Amino acid sequence: MFPELETQRLRLREIRLQDAEAIYSCFSHEQVTRYYGQDTLTSPEQARRFIELFANNYAEQRGIRWGIERKDRQGLIGTIGYNAWSPRHRRAEIGYELHPDFWRQGYASEAASAILAYGFQELGLIRIGAVVFIENQASHALLAKLGFEAEGTLRQYIYQNGTAHDTRVYSLLQG
Repeated sequence: MFPELETQRLRLREIRLQDAEAIYSCFSHEQVTRYYGQDTLTSPEQARRFIELFANNYAEQRGIRWGIERKDRQGLIGTIGYNAWSPRHRRAEIGYELHPDFWRQGYASEAASAILAYGFQELGLIRIGAVVFIENQASHALLAKLGFEAEGTLRQYIYQNGTAHDTRVYSLLQG
């Protein structure tokens, strides 16, 4: 059973195939994917494959990805979750993105706070990491607000759009 989470304004729920249009709408924006480490989506079929990947990662305990939906309106405004989930080592990496129409409204912070609590309390994680493009100032600010600590730089760590990008590594430890 996929875990649903609720916050004051948001519902975090399983991403379903009928969400393909919303996923495509989000991931077809170059300003969303420029720091994501994936190419910008160019077709709704690619969005359906993303959804299948999220479902497979959850089934195989490699990741968990929630769709972010406002309580007052149906339809996803983004996704958030854990990548590189290792139950054995009790760690995972957080990742998130929102459609640009919903930036700077506190939704990412609200959703992240909910899944951080879930990760430590329900998944038994002791470490939650993040890998962020050096240029992604909004993500650096969000992680600092959430209590993450910068650990260092991974030089030329993500290759995207023909360019190698440096990233900063963050962690938040249980306790």
